[in-house]
Amino acid sequence: MSLNKVMLIGNLGSDPVKRYTQSGAAVVNFNIATNERWTGKDGNRQERTEWHKIVVWGAQAENCEKYLSKGRSVFVEGRLQTRDWDDKDGNKRYTTEIVANNVVFLSGQGAGGGPGRDDYGDPGPSASPEANFDQSFNDDDIPF
Repeated sequence: MSLNKVMLIGNLGSDPVKRYTQSGAAVVNFNIATNERWTGKDGNRQERTEWHKIVVWGAQAENCEKYLSKGRSVFVEGRLQTRDWDDKDGNKRYTTEIVANNVVFLSGQGAGGGPGRDDYGDPGPSASPEANFDQSFNDDDIPF
């Protein structure tokens, strides 16, 4: 038995970028930042920011590209996936991403505009029903 599940709440570091696979499937990439805060042994407050690469597919990708923008808060649920490729110099490169199967817009209209949820997680009056679209995909559809 195994489990590969990730749940994050964070803020977009830049606007989502949408592309299409050769078969016409929409895919959106964006980064989110999560912050960890603690008090150090010296009594001073410490903070660390971690950046996460997010990949979203299908109709949910279209909604993310349409309604999300830099600074917007989101809840992302998905799985970790590591890809490898050879760079232009022939060196093997790796990246680990979160392939999202659920993206919930948390900060309401906020910086990103459009439908979402308020700060308490309640759907706004114009919340998009596609915000929770679960899209399955084939690894052959990955455009990069």
